[in-house]
Amino acid sequence: MPQQPAAPPRRTRYITPQGEQALREELRYLWKEKRPEVTQAVREAAAQGDRSENAEYIYGKKQLREIDRRVRFLSKRLDELTVIDRLPDDQNKVFFGAWVTIENDDGEEQSYRLVGPDEFDLARGYISLDSPVARALIGKRLDDEVSVRTPEGWRSMVITAIRYELIQAK
Repeated sequence: MPQQPAAPPRRTRYITPQGEQALREELRYLWKEKRPEVTQAVREAAAQGDRSENAEYIYGKKQLREIDRRVRFLSKRLDELTVIDRLPDDQNKVFFGAWVTIENDDGEEQSYRLVGPDEFDLARGYISLDSPVARALIGKRLDDEVSVRTPEGWRSMVITAIRYELIQAK
């Protein structure tokens, strides 16, 4: 009996107002600035003659396909996202948008903000709501202990702080 293909990973449809604004700005830039610029370069390359061996033309067409693919993705994704623009009623629990400080068994502290998968950025401390750490933290309170399975094995951590930032309207 043939196996069914694996279902695609579930992607949370939540996003912060800042994340939505960043995606909309990327879409605007690609559609209004980058695509016309690349289209003009392709037009100029095509005017040079034989397109089959014209590297500028071939590369420009490839760039246009990549831009169009990203524009289609962003347009579709923005339509299905839910912007979370208010703070939760119970700010003593971990929910979407929270900054959570955790302490591991070695006494090391790290702070993370739980955001949508479209805006995660480890360098800024933003982790996706779909990540194992975030899923373990959701609904927990200060001083709760959580266990997360990592490639190195199970890791325990304690929540030492939970805070929310005011939502800033743009």
